[in-house]
Amino acid sequence: MKYISFAIPCYNSQDYMGRAIESILTGGEEIEIIIVNDGSTDRTSEIAHEYRKQYPDIIRVIDKENGGHGDAVNAGLDSARGKYFKVVDSDDWVDEESLQKILELLRNLEEEDNQIDMLVSNYVYEKVGANHKKCIHYRNALPQDEVFRWDDMGHFHLDQYILMHSVIYRTNMLKLSQLKLPKHTFYVDNIYVYYPLPHVRKIYYLDVDFYRYFIGRDDQSVNERNMIARVDQQIFVTKEMIDMYDLRKITSKKLRQYMVNHLAIMMTVSSILLIRSKTRENLEKKRELWTYLKKRDFKTFFKIRYGILGQTMNIPGRSGRKISSLAYSVARRIVGFN
Repeated sequence: MKYISFAIPCYNSQDYMGRAIESILTGGEEIEIIIVNDGSTDRTSEIAHEYRKQYPDIIRVIDKENGGHGDAVNAGLDSARGKYFKVVDSDDWVDEESLQKILELLRNLEEEDNQIDMLVSNYVYEKVGANHKKCIHYRNALPQDEVFRWDDMGHFHLDQYILMHSVIYRTNMLKLSQLKLPKHTFYVDNIYVYYPLPHVRKIYYLDVDFYRYFIGRDDQSVNERNMIARVDQQIFVTKEMIDMYDLRKITSKKLRQYMVNHLAIMMTVSSILLIRSKTRENLEKKRELWTYLKKRDFKTFFKIRYGILGQTMNIPGRSGRKISSLAYSVARRIVGFN
């Protein structure tokens, strides 16, 4: 049985994709690796097929026209045969010991005829040059060693919201939810992790430092300079998430609050990028984004706008924008992102 399908979206990844693949291969016959070559122009496809020949029972390769990260994830999901589905970016990797613990858990759940919709584990910021590697865990927020539901959750800290790095979803749940990520768009990993949440019923948190999130390449999408240059795509993704659900209809109070908080993070990221660009045009885009949320969902707007993040991002005047920017810089140094 293939417990996990690992999709690795690759675009011109020849220099680093091997590390991701090798780390996952330690899962052996119980996993499959789907290498999605998203129209690369280097040796990515050649390397992928070399691995496929060496591990034909584990690795499959999809060669497709360039459609962006989200489209590569779509292709991997469509092709997935494992019971659970995990995306690993080609410049990241997984901890091999943690992978074995995850597979052991999934084996035990299968023997008990118990299935979950979402498995959450920890991730580590592998930031180049950082002496301390920040690990994001959920010990205070999620029950351990048991299957639980949304109403069993505790309180999330600001740096604990669930990312693509944290989750393994049940494959059929994702397919039945009809998840489709936009083509040629950056930052769609936020949609990937947010959209399925109301479809999730059973959850398990395994306290292992599984995913290693590499930060250090100048061409990465999370590089601040690149994020500012692509801020319109960040705004697009944020608006897509605003439009996705009428949060008043989310029956679980704790899930509803979590989704509001996740939107607050998205609004904050978009706002700070627009502030730090220091252009009048982008400050107008910031105002328009908050107006968009207000018109679409006033109750959610009110919660976010007058929460701590919303107030920090909307201090009036030039001095207010400097305070917002300083708060972001402090948070970045503490957490270790981009």
